[in-house]
Amino acid sequence: MIRKYGFLVFVLSQVMAVACYAQVRTAAERTEAYLPVLRGKRVGLVANHTSMVGDRHLVDVFREEGIALCRIFTPEHGFRGNHADGAVVHEKDEVTGIPVVSLYGERRKPRAGDLEGLDVVVYDLQDVGVRCYTYLSTMHHVMEACAENGVELMVLDRPNPNGYFVDGPILEPAYRSFVGMHPIPFVHGMTLGELARMINGEGWLGEGLQCSLTVIPCENYTHRTFYELPVPPSPNLPNMKAVYLYPSLVLFEGTVVSVGRGTDFPFQVFGHPAFKGNPLEFTPVAVPGVSDRPPLEGETCYGVDLREVPDDFLHDQAGIVLDWLLAAREEYGDDTTFFTPYFDRLAGTAELRTMIMEGKDKYQIRYAWKRDLNAFRERRKPYLLYPE
Repeated sequence: MIRKYGFLVFVLSQVMAVACYAQVRTAAERTEAYLPVLRGKRVGLVANHTSMVGDRHLVDVFREEGIALCRIFTPEHGFRGNHADGAVVHEKDEVTGIPVVSLYGERRKPRAGDLEGLDVVVYDLQDVGVRCYTYLSTMHHVMEACAENGVELMVLDRPNPNGYFVDGPILEPAYRSFVGMHPIPFVHGMTLGELARMINGEGWLGEGLQCSLTVIPCENYTHRTFYELPVPPSPNLPNMKAVYLYPSLVLFEGTVVSVGRGTDFPFQVFGHPAFKGNPLEFTPVAVPGVSDRPPLEGETCYGVDLREVPDDFLHDQAGIVLDWLLAAREEYGDDTTFFTPYFDRLAGTAELRTMIMEGKDKYQIRYAWKRDLNAFRERRKPYLLYPE
C-alpha cells in the first residue's frame, strides 16, 4: 500500500540533516576565461533565466563588456523561464531589443539563417541531470546546427545537482525522441559540458559531423558536490526538493498518476483520485505560465507528500527511488490503464514497463540495469571534466 511509504516519509522527516555545499564557481562566473575569447566576434547566445553571473544576467554582462551579442536562442519555458511546459515561445527581449529565437515547438534546431553572420554561439543553461530534461536535447540540436554551418560553440558549464549518481535504463534507438536522444542512462551523472564532449567524441551528431567545441569548466566542482541551484531551472521545479525528487518522480508522467503539476508543490508529491485513504489530498488546477493543462485538472487526488523527505536520504539512495512507482502501480491495480504510451518514450525502453507489469521488485529491476550502467561509466570516462 502507498500508505506505508507515507509513514516512511514521516519517519525520515525526523532525521536531522546538515548539507554542506562546496564553493563552486560556474563557468559563467569565470568571465576571465571566456570574455577575452569573445571580444571582436559576433555572438549568439543560448540562454534563459538560469544564465546568471552572480546577480546579473549573462546578457547584461555581455552588454556591459562590449560583446557583440546579435541573437538570443531560448529553450523550453522561454528566455525568462515563465512559460508553461510545452508552450511554444515567440518573443523579443524587452530590455535589449535583441531577437529571441525559440528552440522549442516546431523549430527545435537553429536554421542556417539564424546562424548567419555569427562567429560563435555560447550555450549557458542549468540542467538537472535527467535524460528527459529537454535542455540536453536543445544542446544537441545547437551542436548539430553549428557543425553544419561552420560556427563555433562555447559551452559555459554548470554543476549537475543530480550528478552524484548514475541510474536507470539506457535509451534504446527505437525510443529516440526529444525527451531522449542519446544512448545514455536515464540519470547520467554528467554536466552538459561533459555531455557535449561525449556527443562529439562518440559521433552522435551523425553523418560524420563534428562541432567546433570549447567547454569552459566550473571551478571547485566534483561529481560528489551537492550544489544548490541559485535559480529554479524551470517553473515546475521550484526548489531543491523538487530537483532532487525529479529523477524518481518524472517517470510518473508516463502514468495516470499526478506529480503535483497545477499545485504549489510540483514534483514533491504523487497522487490519484483512486488512492483514497492516503494522507495527502490535493486538486490540480491550471496555473498560467507553469501548468496550463495539468494532468487530472480539477480532480481531487489522494497520495503521498514527499516534501519532508530529507535531502540526505535521497543523497544516500544515490539512485532512482523505485518504491514510489511500484507502490502506486500496486495501489492502482490495473496494469492496462496505469501506464500511458508516453512511459516507454520517457524510460527509453519498453523493458522497464514490462518488468513492472510482471511483478519484478526493485532489486530485480536494478539488477537488469547493472551491466549497461557499468559499461556506460567506462565509456564516459574520457569525457569527464571533474573527479568522480
